[in-house]
Amino acid sequence: LCVDQSSKEGAIMSITINEEQCIGCGRCSEVCPGTLIEMTAQHKAAILYPCDCWGCASCLKECPVGAVRFFLGPDMGGRGAVMYTKRNGSITQWIITKPDGTQTVLETDSRAANKY
Repeated sequence: LCVDQSSKEGAIMSITINEEQCIGCGRCSEVCPGTLIEMTAQHKAAILYPCDCWGCASCLKECPVGAVRFFLGPDMGGRGAVMYTKRNGSITQWIITKPDGTQTVLETDSRAANKY
């Protein structure tokens, strides 16, 4: 069963891509381990088979403009929240929007990624 997250009824689809927001850099397509994302003739990213998405979030981490949205279903403890990322230099913001519209923003600094 694969339901589009916009239906809000039992939604379990892992990612969606906002083609209007996409800048056509192709990073998401390059990192998708299932080769499910392709670039359209309009140079926008599109997921070919959403039901086959593994939910690894590689594309989410690569998108510099937040066009890739990751659905956090109940099976992940997300209760229907949606997550996307935005970057500012070495800082990545992980923005989680809950169904009631409230947001949580987590920040990570890539300069500190391998210090352990």
